[in-house]
Amino acid sequence: MNTAEKLEDIVSPVVKNPITVMSRYELKYLLNPIQKLFFLKKIRTHMKADEFGRTSIASLYYDTPDHRLIRASLERPAFKEKIRLRSYGLATDTTPVYLELKRKAEGIVYKRRVPGVLPEVKRFFAGESDVFAGGQVGREITAFRDFYRTLVPSCLIIYDRTAYFEPEGDLRLTIDENPRYRTDYLNLTKSMEGISLLPEGWCILEVKVQQAMPLWLSAILDEGKIYKTSFSKYGEAYRRQLMHVQ
Repeated sequence: MNTAEKLEDIVSPVVKNPITVMSRYELKYLLNPIQKLFFLKKIRTHMKADEFGRTSIASLYYDTPDHRLIRASLERPAFKEKIRLRSYGLATDTTPVYLELKRKAEGIVYKRRVPGVLPEVKRFFAGESDVFAGGQVGREITAFRDFYRTLVPSCLIIYDRTAYFEPEGDLRLTIDENPRYRTDYLNLTKSMEGISLLPEGWCILEVKVQQAMPLWLSAILDEGKIYKTSFSKYGEAYRRQLMHVQ
C-alpha cells in the first residue's frame, strides 16, 4: 500500500453515516482570552452550544516506536494520517471508547471511527484479534494497523471542549480550552491531568465546514483579527517532548 493508493482510496469517499465516516474542511485558530470573549459574543445570534455542553476529551495517539506518523505529519505533506483512541471523560474497561483513523488530503479531513472497549483495543493493537475488521470502516482501520505493523501508545492529549452548531446549516465549530498532554501514564483511565500546551486562558477554535465558510463568520474573524493557523496538539506535544529530551 503506497501513498498514491491511499489517496485514491479516500479522496472520493461514500459518506453513509456521519457518526462513523466524516469528510470536511477543518480550519484552526488560536485565540487569546480577549479574542475568545469577543468571538463567543459575536456568534450568539448564529450558533448554539450542543446538548453536551463543556466536555473533557482524552485522545490517546498511537504511533510507531520511532514516531513515524507524527514526524511525517510535521513535514506538512499533501497526505497525512493518524490513529487515536478517544474517550469522553475517564474510561473504564466497560465504558465506550472510540478508535479513530484520521486522514488529511489536500486540505480535506476524512475520519473513520468505530466504538469499542479498552480490552478489545488492547487485543487489537497487540495483533491478537481483528475485532474491528467488520464493515468497511473496521477493515480500513485494520489495514492501517497491518500496514504500520507496530503501533504503540505515544502521547495522550486532553482538553475541555464546547461544540457549537448552526441550526439551519452544516457549520460546526469547537472551542478547546486548557489543551494539555502526557507522555507517561499513557492510558485513558489514570487521570485528566497533563502539561499545558498554551498560555493560560488561550484556546483553540476549530471551524468544520462541508463547503465554504459563511460570510458572517469570515467577517467576525476579520474583525477580531483571528487568523488561521496549522496548530496540531499532538505535533506541539511531540516538539516539546523532543526539546525536553535533547
